[in-house]
Amino acid sequence: MTATGTARAADPVRGTLDKAAGENFPVAPFFLPRAWRDDLMAVYGFARLVDDIGDGDLAPGGGDARLLGVAGEEAEDRLVLLDALEADLRRVFDATPRHPLLRRLQPTVRRRSLTPGPFLGLIAANRQDQLVKRYETYDDLLAYCELSANPVGRLVLAVTGTSTPERIRRSDAICTALQIVEHLQDVAEDLARDRVYLPVEDMKRFHVQEADLALPTAGASVRALIAYEAQRARGLLHDGAPLVGSVQGRLRLLLAGFVAGGRAALRAIAAADYDVLPGPPKPGKVRLLREVGPTLRGEG
Repeated sequence: MTATGTARAADPVRGTLDKAAGENFPVAPFFLPRAWRDDLMAVYGFARLVDDIGDGDLAPGGGDARLLGVAGEEAEDRLVLLDALEADLRRVFDATPRHPLLRRLQPTVRRRSLTPGPFLGLIAANRQDQLVKRYETYDDLLAYCELSANPVGRLVLAVTGTSTPERIRRSDAICTALQIVEHLQDVAEDLARDRVYLPVEDMKRFHVQEADLALPTAGASVRALIAYEAQRARGLLHDGAPLVGSVQGRLRLLLAGFVAGGRAALRAIAAADYDVLPGPPKPGKVRLLREVGPTLRGEG
C-alpha cells in the first residue's frame, strides 16, 4: 500500500476531501464566501463518496463500508454499499447519519433547506453504472446525465440561494455538457472499466467498433465520432452559458469558470485532432483563463 493509500485508510474522510484538489474544476475556490465554501465542500464530500463507491475506489481496508454498517463479503458489493449509503443519506434528513461525511453534510442540508432529490440522483447514477455499461441512443445518455451530472449544478444553485426554473434549465445544460466532455476525455479509461458512454447509434453511424476504442491512437472514424459528440457538448454549453449573466458577484465568476473549463477542454480535444485514446486531452491554466473573460462578457 502506498503512503497515500495508508493515509486514506486511516482517515477516509480526509482522503475523500483531499481529492477535491485533483478535480477538473475548482470545487470551492478561495474567492467564494467562507460559508459557501464550507457547504460546497460538504456536498462535494458526499458526491465524491458516491463516485468512489460506484468506481470501486474506496480507501483500502474497508473503512467506509464499516462506517456505513456493511461488513464481510458484502463490503465488496458496490450495490450493497450504495443501498447502505442511501439509507444513511435518509438519516441526514430525519436522524443522525453513521458516516462522518454525511454528518458533515447534515448542517448544510438544514442551513440551505436542501432536499433529498439531487443526492438520490447521484446514488441512482452510480447504481446505473453497475448495471448499464452501454447507451443505445443519445437520449439514453442524456437521461443518465440527468442523474449523474445535473444534480451537482442544482445543488450549487441551492447552496447559493439562486435557484429559479430558468437557471436550473441552464445549469442542467452546462452540467450535461461537462459530463459529456469528461466522457470524451476518458474514453480509454472508461473502456478499461467496461463502460462506453458513446451512444451505440452514433458509433454505428460513424462505423466505429469497440475494438477501435481500444487502440493506442484513434483512426479517422473514431476522430469523426469524437468531433461529432464534442459539437453536441459545445451546443449544450452555448445553451447554458446565459446562466452566468443571470447572477452577480462571486457566483458569476464561479459559474463562468465552469463554462470556461468546458470550452477549454473542448479546445484541447480539438487541438489533439480529436484523438482522445492516448490519454485525456486537458487544457492548461492559461487556456482556461483565456476562456473566462469571453464567458463573463457573454461571448462565445
